[in-house]
Amino acid sequence: MADAPPSPKAILRGHKAQIHAAAFLRDNERLATGDADGHVVIWDLAIMRPAASWRAHENAILGLQGWGRDKFITHGRDHKLIVWKLGVEDEAALSKALPVESVPSPRPNPWMLHLIEVNTLNFCSFAACASHEGAGPLDPRDLGASSDILVAVPNTLLSEAIDIFALPSQTRVHTVKPGAQNGMAMCLRLLHLGGSLTLLAAFENGFASVHRLDAASGEWTTTYRSQAHSQPVLALDLHPSLDFFLTSSADAIIAKHPIPTSQQPLAEATADESDADEEIVRDTEAAPSLLSKASNANTTQPHATQHQKVQPWAHPLKTVNTKHAGQQSLRIRSDGKIFATAGWDSNVRVYSCKTLKELAVLQWHKAGAYAVAFADVGQDYAGRLPATEATAHKHTDAPTTATTTSSVVTGTGSGGALSGVKERRIRQARAAHWIAAGAKDGKVSLWDVY
Repeated sequence: MADAPPSPKAILRGHKAQIHAAAFLRDNERLATGDADGHVVIWDLAIMRPAASWRAHENAILGLQGWGRDKFITHGRDHKLIVWKLGVEDEAALSKALPVESVPSPRPNPWMLHLIEVNTLNFCSFAACASHEGAGPLDPRDLGASSDILVAVPNTLLSEAIDIFALPSQTRVHTVKPGAQNGMAMCLRLLHLGGSLTLLAAFENGFASVHRLDAASGEWTTTYRSQAHSQPVLALDLHPSLDFFLTSSADAIIAKHPIPTSQQPLAEATADESDADEEIVRDTEAAPSLLSKASNANTTQPHATQHQKVQPWAHPLKTVNTKHAGQQSLRIRSDGKIFATAGWDSNVRVYSCKTLKELAVLQWHKAGAYAVAFADVGQDYAGRLPATEATAHKHTDAPTTATTTSSVVTGTGSGGALSGVKERRIRQARAAHWIAAGAKDGKVSLWDVY
């Protein structure tokens, strides 16, 4: 008998506008969601209820990200990027009233630590990384408790250029100009690779590119530039291994791109043109050999390559036509095995990072899905749970909602028993392999798969 289709473990209701962004915080204890009206809700995943809610921006939320356990970054279409103080102790002073609820007075805001005026005309969310290589946690996409970070956003005057700001100083330290022919910047990622600050960018014309900073000269070099899409790129995410990144677009293509650390000799590039089709469809295992050619050329013949003409690498590692147009909010899970997309057709699709093959379709929302987020599975929370608890958690199939009371302990047991129940639920929330999806209907579905 065929397996039954997956169903969500919980439905979180409370937004009255479409949900544009989602992010897990504090070792998966909290889920942050942001909507088209600028409201942010912080959900306590141990009890599936709001822990805090406020209007962070006057317009739609573009991006959300945690910074350590007590800071939270929001990016809105009101041309503001804000860093809030949001520790567990700060939640007590905030309203728990959801955006759909009428309140007699405005909801209080968390303490604002930093505010940067930015360009948000092109719907491009910010990207952030630690200021120095090795300053962050093992996953380079996580800011951890880094004291200083770098934030990339579209340039204020040139929508195809990218500004990089330093926090907490709030000073602009770099401006990258990929070229006016790309159109508007649509998606960004920042990372440190091989001792150089590296920017991944995708654009309105379907191009994706890699730009690396020469620390000595302060100049940016484009090491990769490829047009794998025929429509604007909607989402980009970096694999935790730093070997490649993925993009999805308004077309049906999902593309896997390399992250070269240097350009390729022009003569070699010309010879490779005849093998373009082979390069596009080759799989992940071939990636090291492609990039090693450029690195070996630079290391074995340093003087010869100085006089050779070079150009950016031009072929993606792999492209797949999924037959499903309009997949956005592409996110790769922290273990690097799978990724998910939110589709305009209301479906959330899960794919293999290695093969780009579709593994599952999560169907619940009736309107377009716009945001998806993965819980961090890098830490072995499941290993800390007793076997009976982990098994019971994995086989709990009945969905819950944020407006029901079935998930709240109301028994008359001792304080120690209540505390034990709370600790167990916190551990279960941390151990679950959550996928959160937000949609046009203002609801958030939580799934526990793979």
